[in-house]
Amino acid sequence: MAGYKPVAIQTYPILGEKITQDTLYWNNYKTPVQIKEFGAVSKVDFSPQPPYNYAVTASSRIHIYGRYSQEPIKTFSRFKDTAYCATFRQDGRLLVAGSEDGGVQLFDISGRAPLRQFEGHTKAVHTVDFTADKYHVVSGADDYTVKLWDIPNSKEILTFKEHSDYVRCGCASKLNPDLFITGSYDHTVKMFDARTSESVLSVEHGQPVESVLLFPSGGLLVSAGGRYVKVWDMLKGGQLLVSLKNHHKTVTCLCLSSSGQRLLSGSLDRKVKVYSTTSYKVVHSFDYAASILSLALAHEDETIVVGMTNGILSVKHRKSEAKKESLPRRRRPAYRTFIKGKNYMKQRDDILINRPAKKHLELYDRDLKHFRISKALDRVLDPTCTIKTPEITVSIIKELNRRGVLANALAGRDEKEISHVLNFLIRNLSQPRFAPVLINAAEIIIDIYLPVIGQSPVVDKKFLLLQGLVEKEIDYQRELLETLGMMDMLFATMRRKEGTSVLGHTSDGFPENKKIES
Repeated sequence: MAGYKPVAIQTYPILGEKITQDTLYWNNYKTPVQIKEFGAVSKVDFSPQPPYNYAVTASSRIHIYGRYSQEPIKTFSRFKDTAYCATFRQDGRLLVAGSEDGGVQLFDISGRAPLRQFEGHTKAVHTVDFTADKYHVVSGADDYTVKLWDIPNSKEILTFKEHSDYVRCGCASKLNPDLFITGSYDHTVKMFDARTSESVLSVEHGQPVESVLLFPSGGLLVSAGGRYVKVWDMLKGGQLLVSLKNHHKTVTCLCLSSSGQRLLSGSLDRKVKVYSTTSYKVVHSFDYAASILSLALAHEDETIVVGMTNGILSVKHRKSEAKKESLPRRRRPAYRTFIKGKNYMKQRDDILINRPAKKHLELYDRDLKHFRISKALDRVLDPTCTIKTPEITVSIIKELNRRGVLANALAGRDEKEISHVLNFLIRNLSQPRFAPVLINAAEIIIDIYLPVIGQSPVVDKKFLLLQGLVEKEIDYQRELLETLGMMDMLFATMRRKEGTSVLGHTSDGFPENKKIES
């Protein structure tokens, strides 16, 4: 080991990544469980009462899942056509659902047949909810109407016809049994009062409204439509507080955390954004595989359920804190045993003997020490290393390039080995922290293996992808250098204008520099 200096692993900070309390909180979920439904998942709703089961509306069925079950514990399928929405009552015992044929049905969770059927809508019902007194149901449909139903008598109480397009979302106040909100494709959000015959408040969202959410206090209203999420102050007559535009496609669903401190929005851009309800800034984001139609959070945010257009239901459960098992305590040496002699001062006639700690080389350092360059590169190209610690792989590539043996280490590889190299380069080449090292390695690979293109379809596809990435990254670097050159010229011109001087003469006839202030 004498004479060999281990490779210094350079640290590459990830730009822009900030660890906050929200990051730790929302990342504390297990790997999602994926459940395949019969069609697009249009609505997900959690029961407000234990054991916090949730209802999933997809195609012509409504499935009731236990919070930790992957198979439905109950199915309601007695619909003439597609079911669009289902909502639990506050006590969790009843479920109301709306379907495409215009029907509104009331189910008992313990049974299967509907308890009540409300008929009055002529087109598909997309929103249903229970009022705060638990004895009335509000529904909105594509026939532009909003209806209030009486559960005991199965009769229609009121009908509002103020919307001029499809009514696609709505919610009832949790405090006042007479107030409820609806959102429509006519770009408006209206508040209705059952004690009057018309709406008491209307706000203009500006886009077809896909979802509305009323805060538990009733003071704030959130509407979603198009790429916008807007927050309205109901106590000030529907004044707009903030307009958020953080999604790239239509926002389809809204949800509030259990504490009320975080607002969640799901969109067709396959992302769920988490906002702070104090600053209304994005504090976290989830990525999904398909466009999102529905979103729901369980009690205490223990489970997050997302429904997508491809019929996949993604269920994430919060990680439980591991409890330490109480093992019999073994008697250990006292603290003074470990510090004995630590503070002893060397006397005049004492001889001090230093015993240096033995350093062990990493496996790739051992290979480099014995000039096994290809083996050292293979070790750091292992998927475990490239995914968890890519900076080690980049540091070894940089060291091999410094020694001038990188081309030798990359040459003579078979299909499987070259695939590992190409996968790593494709995954990390576009990262600014790795680009200077990996662009050089990519160019060497292109030079070595370009003559043998066409022998393996898998390698050919990755090779062409890598070549395109290299060309694109070089174009970015060229544009960046041009921009820096233009900025340097601007700064130099500004400094020249600030410090321009002319040659003058003093009263004695000697030349003098005079500075002209621009």
